[in-house]
Amino acid sequence: MVIYNVTMFSLNQISGSARSGTLQTAHGDIQTPFFMPIATSGAIKGLTTEEIKELGAQILLSNTYHLHLRPGEDIIEKAGGLHKFMNWDGPILTDSGGYQIFSLAKIRKLKDNGVEFQSHLDGKKIFLTPEKAIEIQMKLGSDIIMVLDECPAADKDKKYIEKSLKLTTEWAKRCKKYHLQDTEHRTQNTAESGVLSPVSLLFGIVQGGMHADLREQSAKELIEIGFDGYAIGGLSVGEPNKVMYEMIEKTVQHLPEDKPRYLMGVGTPEDILEAIERGIDMFDCVLPTRNARHGYLFTSTGIVRIKNEQYKEDFTPLDPDCDCYTCKNFTKAYLRHLFMANEILSLRLNTLHNIAFYLKLMSDIRKAIKEDRFDDFKMINVK
Repeated sequence: MVIYNVTMFSLNQISGSARSGTLQTAHGDIQTPFFMPIATSGAIKGLTTEEIKELGAQILLSNTYHLHLRPGEDIIEKAGGLHKFMNWDGPILTDSGGYQIFSLAKIRKLKDNGVEFQSHLDGKKIFLTPEKAIEIQMKLGSDIIMVLDECPAADKDKKYIEKSLKLTTEWAKRCKKYHLQDTEHRTQNTAESGVLSPVSLLFGIVQGGMHADLREQSAKELIEIGFDGYAIGGLSVGEPNKVMYEMIEKTVQHLPEDKPRYLMGVGTPEDILEAIERGIDMFDCVLPTRNARHGYLFTSTGIVRIKNEQYKEDFTPLDPDCDCYTCKNFTKAYLRHLFMANEILSLRLNTLHNIAFYLKLMSDIRKAIKEDRFDDFKMINVK
C-alpha cells in the first residue's frame, strides 16, 4: 500500500515513526531509509565505483566545494557530467559547500551575499554565492542539489544563530530562484535540441542551532519557499548526543510527511537508528571510510580496533555475519598485519568492509520497517 505518492517520493510503510519509501531521481529510484557513501572529490578512497555498486550502494555523495577547486565543474561538464566522469550510473547528491563554512572557518570570510574562501590548495580566493553553488551543482549533473547554507558551530549563542538563520533563509530563496531559472533554461534547450536534460531535485536545509524555536522557524520558512526535500543541518557539530536527538525530534514534527527528510553528516550506527526512530530517511557520514583508514572497524559484535595486539594470532573472520569480500577471504590476523605494515591493501579491505557493514545495516532496517518490527530491531542493535 502506498501511503503517499507524489511526483518524486512515495512513502510505503511506517513502523512506529520509522519510514520506508521510494525516492525517484533522474538516475534511478532509491529505497529509503538509505545511507550515502561519501565520494568527496568524485571517488571513495581505495575503491572503484563497481565495487561500491556490488556492495549495494544506491547513491553517492560528492562535494561541490572540493570539485570546484579540483578539477573544476567546467571540466566535469565537458566530460559529460560527474556520473560519466567517475563511471557511476546511479544517483548522486552534492553538498553545496555549506559545511565548509563550518569546517574551514579559519580560511573563509562570511558575507551577506556569499562566502569567500582561501583555497587550501594554492591560497587562491574563491567567492561562493548561493547562485554559484547551484550553478556548479547543475554543471556537475547532480540528481539531488543542496542549497547553500551556513552551518554554525554548536557553541554559538542564540543571537548569532538568529542572524545566521536569517542568512540561511535568504540564501535558500536565492538558490530556489536560480534553480528554477536554470531548470527552465535546460528544459527549453531540451525542447529545441531534443536532447534530454536530467531534472535535479533541490533540498532546503533546516538550521537553528540547539534552539527548538529557531528550528521550527527555519522549517516553516523553508516550507513556505518550497523544496523537493528537507535536510536537517547543523547537528553533530560538537553537541551531546542527547541534544542532537532532541533537535531531530523537535525539527521533524514541523517537516512535511510527504517529503524526504535528510539528516546531514550523521553518524554512528546508533545515531542512525535513533534518527530513523524519529522519522529520518537519508544519511551520510565520513565515519565508515575515515575510520576504516584508521583501523577502526564496525562489526555485528561491536567495534574492532584492528591494530590491537589481541588480533595478532586471531585467524577468524573480521565479522562472522558479514559476507563482504574482506570477511569471506581474510582473517583478523592478516588485516592487522596489513594495517601495521601500512600496506595500501589495508585501506582498501577495511574501507570495503565498513561500507558493506553500513549498507547491510540500512538494508536490514528497511526490511524491519516493512515487516513492522523496527522497535525490536533497534533494541537488539543499539549497543
